[in-house]
Amino acid sequence: MKKETEQKVDIDYADRVVPEEGKKGFVTMFMIMLGFTFFSASMWAGQQLAAGLDFWGFLKSLLFGGAILGLYTGLLGYVGAKTGMSMDLLAQKAFGEKGSYLSSAMISFTQIGWFGVGIAMFAIPVAGELFGDSKTAMWALVIVAGVCMTASAYFGIDSLTVISYIAVPLVAVLGTVAMIMAIRQGNGTIVDQFAVSSGSLTVVGGAGLVVGSFVSGGTATPNFTRFAKDAKTGTIATVVAFFIGNSLMFFFGAIAYIFVGGNDIFEVMIRLNLFYMAVLVLGLNIWTTNDNALYTAGLGLANIFHQKKKPMVLVSGIIGTVLSVWLYYNFTKWLNILNCTLPPVGIILVLSYFMNKKDYEDPVAETQVVNWFAVGGVILGAVVANLVSWGIASINGMVVAAVCYLVGQTVRKKK
Repeated sequence: MKKETEQKVDIDYADRVVPEEGKKGFVTMFMIMLGFTFFSASMWAGQQLAAGLDFWGFLKSLLFGGAILGLYTGLLGYVGAKTGMSMDLLAQKAFGEKGSYLSSAMISFTQIGWFGVGIAMFAIPVAGELFGDSKTAMWALVIVAGVCMTASAYFGIDSLTVISYIAVPLVAVLGTVAMIMAIRQGNGTIVDQFAVSSGSLTVVGGAGLVVGSFVSGGTATPNFTRFAKDAKTGTIATVVAFFIGNSLMFFFGAIAYIFVGGNDIFEVMIRLNLFYMAVLVLGLNIWTTNDNALYTAGLGLANIFHQKKKPMVLVSGIIGTVLSVWLYYNFTKWLNILNCTLPPVGIILVLSYFMNKKDYEDPVAETQVVNWFAVGGVILGAVVANLVSWGIASINGMVVAAVCYLVGQTVRKKK
């Protein structure tokens, strides 16, 4: 008798649609998406908002920018949940098989970069507070954090879920408690404390910061919502999680600026003599975003090099870990520039789905090699987003990309 060989089930379905047995309910999706938005770099935007706006301007920017970000990620969340396809599989439909390499490379590059920055954001301040700025201690922390965060991305969606269930409640509760304690120790109400702002920022400018803070990461939303049991679950979980998660990060950054002149709730907790809680919150906060970022990078590289996701996650993790400190000190501004290149990708993914739904009914159907109008839209959109100072950069890029794609659709239909 021949032995039947058992095939290992790929719980991440990197190169195919997520089947029914891989689907997850609302609570799990909400926790995954909320953990994804707990991004320490978003606190930097909160600091800028607090420095440039009064309290009411801060809230208006939060609501306006949050609505735009929610709409963008909600649409991507819907498409991912409806099709069960990852961002890279969706890109194959929208950009063509080889055209999808562009979007995969862009998302992988930026996510590896932010992964590295995130590791350094943990290791550098902790080494400074606990080990007197010891370089040896800093690199030890870099390696430990890199290994742990890479491992959770390596083991896939189930591992991401476990980390999110642990980290999300702790970060939300402990961070909020620290924020309230800081406000109580300040002079007057929170409105009074915001009033020291220089007033150098407009509400629209503030909304631009809100959108720009996580619009690049938000482009990867389908990688996670494809596991939602239905489109409604994926969409609602995404919109609510992005609004709550980002709002918390902005408030954390704003209070850090008002209370200690910094940009991270870690600094606030240190000032409140909550050192071990500060380390816990900082580490978990970064972990929930970093493993998602690395997971996304692994899927992108798997699409480009036609490899399994797991080895690509390892490669991404090693690169991000080794370069983390350099990225933190030398590449953050470039990553912010690159943030503007991804919204054009996202809007084309959305337009492609809604305008060509029949193409998505058969996920394995042959696709074109390159959709040059889609590729051109991303390139032109990125250029406009980075060079045009009027309005909100990411929206400018999306408009240009959408126009290019729509022109391409018109040409395609006339053939």
